[in-house]
Amino acid sequence: MTGGSGNPAGPIAGTPRLLRAINDRAALHLLLERGPLSRTQIGTLTGLSKPTASQLLARLESAGLVVPVGTTEGGPGPNARLYELNRSAAFVAGLDVTPARIRVAVADITGRVVGEHRLATPGRQAAGTVDRVVAAVDQAVRQAGLERRQLSQAVIGAPGAIDPLTGRLRYAPHLTGWHAPGLLAELAEALGMPVAFENDVNLAAVAEQTLGEARGCEDFVLLWAAEGIGAAIVIAGRLHRGFTGGAGEVGYMPLPGAPLIRNVRRENSGGFQELAGAPAVLALAKQHGIGARTAREAVARAATAPGGDAVLAELAHRLATGLAAIVAVVDPELVVLSGDVPRAGGERLRALVQEELTGLAVPRPRLRLSALEGSPVVHGALQSALATVRESVFTTS
Repeated sequence: MTGGSGNPAGPIAGTPRLLRAINDRAALHLLLERGPLSRTQIGTLTGLSKPTASQLLARLESAGLVVPVGTTEGGPGPNARLYELNRSAAFVAGLDVTPARIRVAVADITGRVVGEHRLATPGRQAAGTVDRVVAAVDQAVRQAGLERRQLSQAVIGAPGAIDPLTGRLRYAPHLTGWHAPGLLAELAEALGMPVAFENDVNLAAVAEQTLGEARGCEDFVLLWAAEGIGAAIVIAGRLHRGFTGGAGEVGYMPLPGAPLIRNVRRENSGGFQELAGAPAVLALAKQHGIGARTAREAVARAATAPGGDAVLAELAHRLATGLAAIVAVVDPELVVLSGDVPRAGGERLRALVQEELTGLAVPRPRLRLSALEGSPVVHGALQSALATVRESVFTTS
């Protein structure tokens, strides 16, 4: 509509306010990616004049988003003041939840972890989920020297996915106490902050995309092998979750060599799970005289024990069988192997899987082994929370 005297609800293209906001965001991202920068460096990297760069830094410093951290040394001319992103501008929490424990990390706006806690949750208590999450977060917050009210966002990674139609957790019957439809709202109220839920394997893929082997890769699959089998699918740089959030629940996928499961609703069932899940790995190792309490321990021992080559070769065949079905549909550029089992098998197992996959599938994606330290799920949860919070904090208009 033309004419009229009404004011626009917000800034429009080309207004000084919008341009300032764009410049502010560009400078904040530069400080995030490159560390301390001087006014001249910011001006050069953004194309802003010295007066405009000076005004920008003054504005961001006044808003508490940047802080001076010293001066340049050793160059010609007078030393220049250096600025960096104010680490205290925001804090987030990332959680990795399994039936056995809740792992929490707290990070500042730059992604630096400032507090961590691991809370054991033995047994299968249906009640008390909210209290346990709050207790775990509070311990991590206290270790960071913060108060919970200073957190801006929490992202929880766990098996399964929240069905958008019902609000209930699906694909994770073993995660007792997490199936109430209003649980996320209860957690948000109890914690006093926004809370998001994401599939744990999807968050491992977020970590690889931002920090690990998949940086710069638009189309990749992450195969997770630990107690259970799962996958994350990234297409055109975005996670593909599917209609109900079940994309990547490949443990349920029927595969040759595994019994056909006709009731996949029972816990830890499905062809790929029967073929390469933790119980199958332990049974395979036992057949070759290798005893272990966990799948990770079994694979690690197979790497050095007599008869271990046969274990790794058979496991590689099983993993490649599932991957062949996945890559035939998705045709990714890259496959990242993650989880306890691939990490325990190391480069030797990765090479065997790559060799097997070459014979089983027409697409031939690169195969990489995750090199992330600690919990990839926590890393991904923090990165997901930081992306949301930075979008808000860096919007200065």
